[in-house]
Amino acid sequence: MYASLCSWDNLLLAYRKAAKGKRGLAPAAAFEYHLEDNLVALHRELSDQVYRPGPYSSFYIHEPKRRLISAAPFRDRVVHHALCNVLEPLFERSFIHDSYANRVGKGTHRALDRCQEFDRRYRCVLQCDIRQFFPSVDHGILRQVLARKVSDSQVMWLLDQILNSGVGVLSEEYDMAWFPGDDLLAANRPRGLPIGNLTSQFWANCYLDPFDHFVKRELRCPAYLRYVDDFLLFGNDQRQLGEWRRAIIDRLSRLRLTIHLNRAQAQPIKNGLPFLGFVVYPERRRLKHHKGVAYVRRLRQMARQYASGQIAVDQITASVQGWVNHLRYGNTVGLRKAVLNAMPIVAKD
Repeated sequence: MYASLCSWDNLLLAYRKAAKGKRGLAPAAAFEYHLEDNLVALHRELSDQVYRPGPYSSFYIHEPKRRLISAAPFRDRVVHHALCNVLEPLFERSFIHDSYANRVGKGTHRALDRCQEFDRRYRCVLQCDIRQFFPSVDHGILRQVLARKVSDSQVMWLLDQILNSGVGVLSEEYDMAWFPGDDLLAANRPRGLPIGNLTSQFWANCYLDPFDHFVKRELRCPAYLRYVDDFLLFGNDQRQLGEWRRAIIDRLSRLRLTIHLNRAQAQPIKNGLPFLGFVVYPERRRLKHHKGVAYVRRLRQMARQYASGQIAVDQITASVQGWVNHLRYGNTVGLRKAVLNAMPIVAKD
C-alpha cells in the first residue's frame, strides 16, 4: 500500500486534485512552477520516511457560526490527497449508504433528498449534532479505528505524522469534557482535527463509522442519515426516539463525544426540520431565514465593491449563479426573484 501511495502516478494525481480550482492562487502556482522537482522531492521524503508536515495558516470564518479554519501548506495538501487516494477505497466499502458528507456521489443535495424521503414516511424525528466535533476527535481512538483496516506500518507512520501535526491546532476551540473513568491525564490526550484538511473530512467519516453501524444494527433504526456531525433518526414513536437518544449519548461517550442535549429532542415532522441550510417539510423546502439575510448582505457588499471598481461584474455573476444553483434544490422561486429584482446591478460601459 505504501509503495502505491508514494508512486509517481499517485502523487501526480494527488497534485491535480489538490490544484483543482486553485491553480490561479499563489501556493498552487508556485508548486506547479517546479512541479517535477517538487513531486520528486515529495516522493523521496515519503519513500525514506523523512517527510514532515509544515505549519498551518489559521483564520476564522462565520458561516453562520464562528469556525477556525487551518490550512496546510500546498505540498502537504498533495500528500493528503495521495493518502486518501489509497485509503478511501478501503474504507468506502464499510460506510453505510446514508452517510453523505465528503463522499463521491453523495453531498448536501442528496442528503436533503433523502431527508425529505424519510419526512414523507415517518411522523417524528430525533435530530442531533455533536458538540465541538472536530476539536473533540481523540487521536488515540481514531488511530485504533484506522489501524483495523490499515495493516501497512509505513502508512500508519504517515497517518501519525499528519495526526501529530494537528495536535493543539484547535485547543482553544475545545472545552474539556469529562467521561466516566477519566483521571487528570485525560485533559492531555491528543485531540483535534484541523478543519480544512482533506484528511480531517475523510477521518471524520472513519471516526463515526462504528457509531453509524451501531445505530443501524443495534438500535435497528430503519431511517437514519448523517452529514458530518449532524444526524437524524426517524420513527413513528416519540418514546422510542427518547430511548434511542439515551443509547446514543452512552455510545458516543465511548468515542469521547457529546451532543447538544437541549437541541436533541424528538419532534413531529410537521413542525419542519432545519437541515443543511433549509427547513425541510414532507412536500416542500424553505431556505433558512438567516441564510437569505446573509446572502442579501453579501450581495450588497459586492455591489459596493463593484461600484468602487474593486471587483468585476463577472465575480458577482459567478456568485449569483452559485447561489441560485443551490437554492433551486428548494421551493425558492419567489425568494430568488425578490432578492435579485430588489438589487439590480447594471454593468458599466
